[in-house]
Amino acid sequence: MLKNNDSLITGEMLVRYYELNKQKKEVELEMNQLKDVFQTYFNNLIGSHHKGEITISGYKLQRQIRKTEKYNEEETIRRLEELQMNDLIQVIKKPDDGKIKAALNLGLLTANNLEGCIVTNYSPAILVKPITPR
Repeated sequence: MLKNNDSLITGEMLVRYYELNKQKKEVELEMNQLKDVFQTYFNNLIGSHHKGEITISGYKLQRQIRKTEKYNEEETIRRLEELQMNDLIQVIKKPDDGKIKAALNLGLLTANNLEGCIVTNYSPAILVKPITPR
């Protein structure tokens, strides 16, 4: 048992977290398998790009279709340049991480040259696993 600033962590909590995480993965796997069955059913019944709905045993199963469209970047840029519509093309300046690292390795840049330029993000992650004796 560990206690820190009114927080209490027990072995039972770790075991429970571990078991719940294992169950979560099993449930997600089974749900994905069922979703695949449902998608295949609707694909065979009405086609892959159509919404559908069935009711069985008091439950309604619906399939919705979300449509997203975006421009093929290479083809659209080529076409806009042909039409001399360059104002419709974004020019995005961004640092090339690979080239910057290479320049640092070659000594063309120093860490001081880029002082204040590096943004570091941290994201906490929790992992609980049993310790197996060796």
